[in-house]
Amino acid sequence: MLDKTGIAKRIAKEVKDGYYVNLGIGIPTLVANYVREDISVEFQSENGVLGMGPFPMDGEEDADIINAGKQTITTLPGASFFDSATSFGMIRGQHVDLTILGAMEVSEEGDIANWKIPGKMVKGMGGAMDLVASAENIIVAMMHTNRAGESKLLKQCSLPLTGVGCVKKIVTNLAVLEVTEKGFKLLERAPGVSVDEIIAATEGTLIIEGDVPEMSL
Repeated sequence: MLDKTGIAKRIAKEVKDGYYVNLGIGIPTLVANYVREDISVEFQSENGVLGMGPFPMDGEEDADIINAGKQTITTLPGASFFDSATSFGMIRGQHVDLTILGAMEVSEEGDIANWKIPGKMVKGMGGAMDLVASAENIIVAMMHTNRAGESKLLKQCSLPLTGVGCVKKIVTNLAVLEVTEKGFKLLERAPGVSVDEIIAATEGTLIIEGDVPEMSL
């Protein structure tokens, strides 16, 4: 079974040379720490940064350099800063190759709910609505079940939707899954996790073809 760092390491394998990548709040922000050093990647944050690097070491933080989640970040040589209008122009213009988001729920049809839990105070959907409407390649980083042990990979989302039919792939603490027309296709299982455990933790339709390999990090 993976922890949050393990999920980020596995998603980092999906990042290709030359990609422009947007990292959402939560687990996705860790991905920048684990991208291969032999490829060139530009990480974008919707608050107006292009060229984000790994998180700073303790004592090296600059409170003026933050990501969309208000976490302090580092920047790489050649990084640039700009206003939100320019940032969302990049997103809405589909200039981002890969978007990595956290989620509270994902449906078997690729719907995502990641912004609101009824009854809890929220400031709004934020940039997620632009990202899911514009991105052609969305990977979700999430836990497979909630704290009560209930599946978060569902036939239909129960929470307010952020986007419809937009998620392509999901990496959880248990598995890597692809969203297909027939449901969640199981691609890989986390170290030490059995197929039966994944079946038990998935409410939505789960497609299993042959032996499912254990993922490598």
